[in-house]
Amino acid sequence: MEPNLITNNYFTSYEDLEIHRLMLEDDPRTSTYRKVILNNKAYFKDKIVMDIGCGTGILSIFCAQAGAKKVYAVEASNLANLAREIVKENKFEEIIEVIHCKVEDVVLPDNIKVDAIVSEWMGFYLLHEGMLDSVVVARDKFLKEDGEMFPQNAVIYVAPCSVPSLYEKWDNFYGVSMSSFSKHLRSDKSHKPEVMHIKSEDLLGEEVALNWINLRDCTVEELNSYSVQHVVGANKSGRYQGLCIWFECIFPELTTEQLTVLNTGPAGEPTHWKQTVILLPEEQVVEEKEPIAFKLDMNRDGENSRRYNLQLSLLDPEEIEHPMPCTCDMTKCILISAVMKQQMEHAALNNCVLEEEPIDDE
Repeated sequence: MEPNLITNNYFTSYEDLEIHRLMLEDDPRTSTYRKVILNNKAYFKDKIVMDIGCGTGILSIFCAQAGAKKVYAVEASNLANLAREIVKENKFEEIIEVIHCKVEDVVLPDNIKVDAIVSEWMGFYLLHEGMLDSVVVARDKFLKEDGEMFPQNAVIYVAPCSVPSLYEKWDNFYGVSMSSFSKHLRSDKSHKPEVMHIKSEDLLGEEVALNWINLRDCTVEELNSYSVQHVVGANKSGRYQGLCIWFECIFPELTTEQLTVLNTGPAGEPTHWKQTVILLPEEQVVEEKEPIAFKLDMNRDGENSRRYNLQLSLLDPEEIEHPMPCTCDMTKCILISAVMKQQMEHAALNNCVLEEEPIDDE
């Protein structure tokens, strides 16, 4: 597919109102942005803001409600026309200017800089669709040196999991054992990630961060590739059937006392992003504290920069380095954990003794 055709199809897809209905009705998503913006009214008052990929314009309207004096709402798709209607409907046409073009092509009057960039750019497993590239380009071009990014950080997490919703029903399907079908289904689905909801109780181990993205200084090149190699002890006995991937976005603390986090993980309130699961071609039965070792590589696709290739490699826990301390039941990890615990107890005891020693004032 030609590069420009890929880009055109991407923007055209966002003219589907059903997509925007799903995003608008995603309460954790919409309410988090509203909370962050309106709770920071003292910051947004009289500020110049850019909303990248404004869609229906709701985030731009939140900014105007928070007191922004000017909002440049940038939308490349024809949904920009609807955004203008909604802005007018809410009587903010004097503050919000909808710009119908790609942000890379935007030219602001007198080359002014903006105080803040607000954008909901996240895709499945955070980076799918590659919209963050455009946000980074806009940041370098339009944001003041002391400007703010909403969100300002993002993290991708991964953890081993079971996927009972896909497989358990085939053990007894209307009184018929369909395990052979389940086996082939599992093999077929292992070639493409599944976007689905995973329950927190179906995670088989503690999550590990694949990456940490600082939107204040990351580059487009740094977004091309991420990799993590990890060992985790199973937190319970179960069927290891896949690797669950989700993300968090962290918003800046300005006038509020606590950071606001948008969590798309299994333990959080369900969102339209759900979780992304890489399914194993064959499940593995694991016992509690048994080591689960894997490597996950995430690389931008060479032909379509808006997509990433995810590759899960199962590793031998005997052959790779374990984190310290490790939660698995391998002898070396048990010994290391015991030594570390002993050292911590010894240090705590010494601190107590030092605190109890009388001070000689003479």
